[in-house]
Amino acid sequence: MWTAGTRRRQRAWPGVSSASLLFRETLPNHDAVPANIPVPRPPRYAVVLAGGSGSRFWPRSRLRMPKQLLPIVGARTMLQETVARLSPLVGREGMRIVTGREHARAVRAQLPGLRPGQVLVEPEGRNTAAAIALATLAVVRERDDASIAVLPADHAIDDNARFRSDLGIAFDVAERTGALVTLGLRARRPETGYGYIRPGRRVPGTSGRAAWVQAFIEKPDHARAVALLAGGQALWNSGIFAWRASAILAALRTHLPALVGGLEEALGHRDRRVLAAAYRRLPAVSIDTGVLEHAARVAVVRARFAWADVGSWAALEPFWRAGRNGRNAIRGRAVPIDSRGCVVDSPQRLVALVGVDDLVVVDSPDALLVCRKDRAQDVRLVVEELRRRGLERYL
Repeated sequence: MWTAGTRRRQRAWPGVSSASLLFRETLPNHDAVPANIPVPRPPRYAVVLAGGSGSRFWPRSRLRMPKQLLPIVGARTMLQETVARLSPLVGREGMRIVTGREHARAVRAQLPGLRPGQVLVEPEGRNTAAAIALATLAVVRERDDASIAVLPADHAIDDNARFRSDLGIAFDVAERTGALVTLGLRARRPETGYGYIRPGRRVPGTSGRAAWVQAFIEKPDHARAVALLAGGQALWNSGIFAWRASAILAALRTHLPALVGGLEEALGHRDRRVLAAAYRRLPAVSIDTGVLEHAARVAVVRARFAWADVGSWAALEPFWRAGRNGRNAIRGRAVPIDSRGCVVDSPQRLVALVGVDDLVVVDSPDALLVCRKDRAQDVRLVVEELRRRGLERYL
């Protein structure tokens, strides 16, 4: 749905078909409040999305203990790292965690400082739009003037102070303009697993750090990703957002009215079965495709921190590569001989690599994974096959 003053536009962009682009005209009144006029700062919250099964991290990630609840990059779990990163920005009281029923107990155990009401439990996973709507409605019950940051629990970020600074800018832009704001990162390689953003004109008062989103590009094939990188302007869509609660609720009501209506009605009941029944009827759609690609007021802040969406074993190379194993990414015990570009996770048994390149080797007490690194995204197929064969004990 396109609001008045907004329309699709076709432009030539080398390597990218017009069908894959969503363009928006920036409106004359985009800058709702001039940059030099102070805006009273509303209370700020952070919603951490901690659901999902992490099937691409099998065999370490299992249904009862998925990757976001494991210490993948550092000594703390990914969820604990995310909460620690956010706490100086929103405080402990401003934190909200969205997770599934099967993981709620583990989440509470890992974050003992949170009140029960700060852990929001979905009856079942229905993608990010439902999770964000649930959390937003919960926050609005406490403070209808709140601003909210939304981010996944499974991102790896190298500089927490810079991250907080960038997210603070996103909050400021959202509060001043009423826009939905995403953090974008400079595309450094032709990555086909990420969505891309084409920024348009600058948002005044941000020293060039923020721009109005001109186009979203869905996950491209390799040729398109190369063309996007060559253009020099494309940003990776990080999946980290900031907005006023009122702004995202208005956008959800416009573009996904059945989703918000179903949740609002169900949340008025004490019986949890009512919410579970309502959840089964909700559209399973991401916030990107369900709302952001259609909303008229979307901005992007150019982030400066190093970031990785830890979506597969191959994504861990920059974090585990060190010392004499510099040609391989190793956690645990491994002896590589004439081997390069391998990712090894073996905390107990010794793994010896001889004359092999670009492999992923993950050893767990009951399962061993060996795959080519360029097929790391396909580890989820193992999970699907185990389920098909009735081998649930390995899931």
